[in-house]
Parts: sequence; C-alpha cells; structure tokens
Amino acid sequence: MSEMWTLVTSESAALVALQVDAARIGIRAADLEKLTGWATKPEGFCLGDRCVPAGDAVAADGTVDVRRFAARLGRPLIEDARVKAILLGDAASDRAAQLQSLEAPDFELPDLSGHMHRLSDYRGQKVLLAAYSSW
Repeated sequence: MSEMWTLVTSESAALVALQVDAARIGIRAADLEKLTGWATKPEGFCLGDRCVPAGDAVAADGTVDVRRFAARLGRPLIEDARVKAILLGDAASDRAAQLQSLEAPDFELPDLSGHMHRLSDYRGQKVLLAAYSSW
C-alpha cells in the first residue's frame, strides 16, 4: 500500500507515493529519477555518464529502496514517519568537490529597489558581496 510522503533533496521537495514498511521504503524508479536525476538502469543508478552499482537496492517489482539508494551513493538520509518526510542530503564527496571548485552556488536576491539579481548574471565579473547580521 502506498502512502504520500514529502521527499526533500537539495534541488527540490515533492510529495511522492512510497511503499513504507519496517524493512524498506520503496519508491518507483521513475519518481526517483524525476526527483534526483538518478536513473535506474541495468548497470545501476546513473546520473549522466556516472553509474553506481545498485546491488540489492532495486526490488523485483522495480521499486527502489530509498535507504539503500542513499547508502549506495553515500548520501545522508533522515526520515520522520510522524510527519511522513524524508530528507536526502548531498554526498560528502559532492560537497567537497563543490568547495574545491571555489565556485559559489547560484542564488537570487533583490536590490533595494526590488529588482532581482542572480549571481550567475555576473559570471566572469568581479562581485563584492556584503553580508550583515544584527545578532
């Protein structure tokens, strides 16, 4: 029996139908790909040309165990059955690669006139970011 849970990743949050029991949290492979970008293929979980063996994370019916998927990719997973929510974090290796690139993540903020500015709009130019907090 499926239950609607919220699955949160660094890219998105969405309600998704999951098959939940004590042993596993199953998600349809198509839903997992839509939310994370990782496709389930015969060679394993693939994102672009990068593939990780799926091992026993894929059941005979084609559903993917979210816990085992997270473990295979080295991604932290937090689940809260009380509020029916799962948080799938970024792998430490992905975070380390982002830090080593010295490239700031893109974000969008308004100026004092309310005009929105994206950091990526200024790529290749020098940018000074000033931050302030009263606490």
